[in-house]
Amino acid sequence: MAILGGMTNDRESVDQLLPLPPATFHILLALLDEERHGYAIIQDIEARTEGELRLSAGTLYRSVARMVEQGLIAEVTRRRSPADDPRRRYYRLTPFGTSVARAEMRRLSELVRLARARGLKPETA
Repeated sequence: MAILGGMTNDRESVDQLLPLPPATFHILLALLDEERHGYAIIQDIEARTEGELRLSAGTLYRSVARMVEQGLIAEVTRRRSPADDPRRRYYRLTPFGTSVARAEMRRLSELVRLARARGLKPETA
């Protein structure tokens, strides 16, 4: 169970992290399906957003350090293969990180529902 500031993985500890910064949410999404190293996270986010979001290395690594401290993600200690660059650090999503990503998705979905209920529609290109 993830621990955040002495609290266990419960609704209160999840809610304390919301709303998530966009970069944090995108990093969590990048790690949903597999472990990735930093550059692969940047590439995934850029591809998934069709170039709309491009994280700098500084933004990524500051976010990653904070997310590791918060228990959202963890560094993977084993290497994927002996041929892998030993300088690469791989990260994985923790169960707590999955809970926080789901909570943020619910929060965003509710905002969209409320906006639609008020008649707001997205602009068309």
